[in-house]
Amino acid sequence: MGISIAKKRIDILLIEDEPDLGEVFSRYLRYKGFSVVWACTMKAGLEAFGEHVAKLLIIDVQLPDGNGFDLAQDIVQLKKGQPIFFLTALHERTSRLQGLSLGAVDYIAKPFDMDEILLKIRNLLAVAAAPVPDAVSETGLRIGQLWLDMERYSLTDSEGKAQKLTIREAELLRHLILHKNLLVNKKDLLLLFWGNTDFFNGKSLEVFISRIRKLLQVDKMLHIESIYGAGYILYENK
Repeated sequence: MGISIAKKRIDILLIEDEPDLGEVFSRYLRYKGFSVVWACTMKAGLEAFGEHVAKLLIIDVQLPDGNGFDLAQDIVQLKKGQPIFFLTALHERTSRLQGLSLGAVDYIAKPFDMDEILLKIRNLLAVAAAPVPDAVSETGLRIGQLWLDMERYSLTDSEGKAQKLTIREAELLRHLILHKNLLVNKKDLLLLFWGNTDFFNGKSLEVFISRIRKLLQVDKMLHIESIYGAGYILYENK
């Protein structure tokens, strides 16, 4: 009978091949209070992932022994819903969309401001660790006839039919549910989930809200109202 070895829990697994950046960035994150493991290659990163449970992975797309997108795909197959940031010098829109299509929480282009990425990391970890009311379990929460499962990233209706969600869709919907029947400020959402309020991220938020509206259509008692210049309200009509 084999011996099961418990994985070490850490905040961040950084997979970055540039020695100077990797050293400075990992030291900076540790200075800010995060537990960090730094790997320089795809192989080392996959091994480190097998040895640790990380709240967040930050993966450079261009690694010496392969492609960070391929590594992320392998990791997501091993652990669905694993939060990932992509870190890269690639600025092409197609590359950005490829990263987001894999379920990445964010896509950060080099050079980046360390204080800005720190805010993004803190926001992500704060959302994941946010306390929930008594009506909410550790794995999900209910709104109307729907159940949002934060482990499987799915939304299940009263007949048991489940719809798959991306990580960001699930996190946004969770936030709206926790503030149901209240105005959720658009600027606050952008800062919480994207780290800034620029035009591109504003349009991205609108796309996600549109997707969530479609997901909620199975329950006629639910709807999201857009308040011009302010934000959104998720109404649950009882």
